[in-house]
Amino acid sequence: MARIGVFFAEGYEEIEALTVVDLCRRAGIEVCMVSVDGSETATGSHGIGVKMDAALAQVDFDTLDMIVLPGGMPGTKNLEKDDRLMAQLDSFYDNGKWIAAICAAPSIFAHRGYLKGRKATCYPSFEKELAEAGVALAGTSAAEDGKVITGQAMGGAIDFGLKIVEKLISPEAADKLAESIVYER
Repeated sequence: MARIGVFFAEGYEEIEALTVVDLCRRAGIEVCMVSVDGSETATGSHGIGVKMDAALAQVDFDTLDMIVLPGGMPGTKNLEKDDRLMAQLDSFYDNGKWIAAICAAPSIFAHRGYLKGRKATCYPSFEKELAEAGVALAGTSAAEDGKVITGQAMGGAIDFGLKIVEKLISPEAADKLAESIVYER
C-alpha cells in the first residue's frame, strides 16, 4: 500500500489539504497528516483546526512514497521556512520520489529549482514566481511532469487529489474514485 505525508503548517488552505487526505484514504492510500511545528492541531487560514497524526520529528520519511504540500497563506511560507522539511523535500526530489504541491506551494518547488523546464501549475498570483524559475505553465487544475505533481488552487483540489491516486495506484483507481464521488474528470 502506498503511503503519503501531507504536511500542515499554520495557515494552510483547508480544502486543499483535506481533499487530498480524504480522496487518498478512500482510494486505500495510507495518509499521515503531519504537523510541521509539532502541534497536535494545525489551524488553517480560515480558522479550522485539524488534529494531526504526527509531528514532523516523528516521521520516518523512508516509509513515505510522496510528500504533499497544501497551499494557503501563511501556510506556504511556514512550510518553506522549516529547514527539516525542506531537507526531506530535497532528498525526495534528488532520489526521484514523488512530490506534490498545490496553490501557492508550487512556489516552494520553483524556489528550490525543481520546476526548471517542467510543466507545472499554481495559483494565478504565483505564476510569475514559477515563470522566473523557467517553468512552462500548464494552466490546468493539476499537472504532472516526471515525479512532480502541481495543483492550481482550491477549485482544482479534487483533480489534484485524483492525480495523486492515479500516479500512486492507477488511472483506473482514480476513475473509479471519481465515479464514486460523482465527479466528472
